[in-house]
This record gives sequence, C-alpha cells and structure tokens, in this order.
Amino acid sequence: MLKPQLWVRRGEFTGKIAMDSEEHWRELEQSYTAFILEFAKLAERKHVDLFCIGTELELFIKYRPQYWKNLIDQIKEVYKGKLTYAANWDEYWRTPFWDQLDYIGIDGYFPVSTMQTPTVDDCRKGWQKHKASMKSLSESKKRPIIFTEYGYRSVDYAGKKPWFVDYFAEGVNLEAQSNAYTALYVELWSENWFAGGFIWKWFVDGERHGGQDSNRFTPQNKPVEEIITSYYKAANLN
Repeated sequence: MLKPQLWVRRGEFTGKIAMDSEEHWRELEQSYTAFILEFAKLAERKHVDLFCIGTELELFIKYRPQYWKNLIDQIKEVYKGKLTYAANWDEYWRTPFWDQLDYIGIDGYFPVSTMQTPTVDDCRKGWQKHKASMKSLSESKKRPIIFTEYGYRSVDYAGKKPWFVDYFAEGVNLEAQSNAYTALYVELWSENWFAGGFIWKWFVDGERHGGQDSNRFTPQNKPVEEIITSYYKAANLN
C-alpha cells in the first residue's frame, strides 16, 4: 500500500483541518488534488497493489463530501489498482464514499483494555463491541475492512489509548504490547470480513529501531515481533 499522508506542525490532528471561507476551501482542494494525483500516478507506474487516498481527514470530508467523491473519480483515471481511505477508529462509519472504494480502511487504534498490563482475555473482551460495528458496516457496504494502521506501544496501559503518543513517557512494558497484539490477531485474523492490516510503526532499517529498552510503537527487535511474524506467515499459507 502507498499511503501519502499530511502532517501538521506541532502535531495537530489532521482530522481537525477545516477552512474558514469558500476561497480557502478551494485552495485546499486544489492543493490536495495535485498532491494526491501525483502519488496516484506514482502508484500506477510502480504497480502498487493498494492506494490510500487520504488519512484521518474527518472535517475535510464532513464539510466537502462532493469534492471527495469527484476526487475518487479523478484518481481512478490515473490509477487502476485497489483503493482505500484511512478513517480514524472513532468515526469511520461516517465516511460517505465507501461504496466508491475497494476496502473500508480504518486506523485501528481502538481502546480495548484499561489494565496496566492488559491480559489477552481482557483485550479480547474489549474488542467485542468494535468487532460488531465493523462487521455490520462491512456487510452493509459489501466491502472488507482493512486496518490502514494499527499498533500498540510497549508501555503500561497499552490498550487504553493506543493512539496516544507521549514522548516523555518512561518505562517499558513488553508484555502489555505482546498481549494487546495477540488479542487483536485472535479476534480478527480469522474473520472473513477482515482483510488484514499495516503495522505502525515498521522501519526499513529495522536493526536501528525498537529493542528491549524501547517503549515506542515499533515491534521490531521486541518479543511481539515473533507473534506478528507467526500470524502473518499463517495468513500467507491460507
């Protein structure tokens, strides 16, 4: 998957991007169209299997839905592969154009446990309501769910607010990360409406990242890496 993504200075959430006038909306739309079509053309040239048309742009979509529907048509003129969009976990059901895409994309940072070191069983219980909602949408739209991002930090309370990034947090909890990942795989990996997902955060130069002393998102060089490997290998064999 090729997933071009907007970043806002000082870490502001992209879901809050909104303009204060029609003129400014049109400027944003013109800029975003040029941006995303450039990457769509690249995806076509490189034969990328899946292209993500945007990431966590809730208000942009809410206030300009027709722009997005037209944009998808433009993307399809230059890219012939599969399409998705990365909606945030707490608003994906409001995205108005799933019918135009091949996958319902979700950044899957669902809260599943409030325990300091969440157990697999507790996380599995926490998944039940989220599973029901995703399954219902998948069936109504006749589209599979794919996690355009998912992951857990190796910290205490890893399943409470998986999306939260605290750069000043200290301490490492490798068991919390491993248990949260395991529960996700146990609950979702065998569902026929679930198409898999993309881990946040995986580095190409993996030997320089992660490790037993790291509390960041990456599972590289941590115990959870073996768990992830086993589930992806099993999926490829089926």
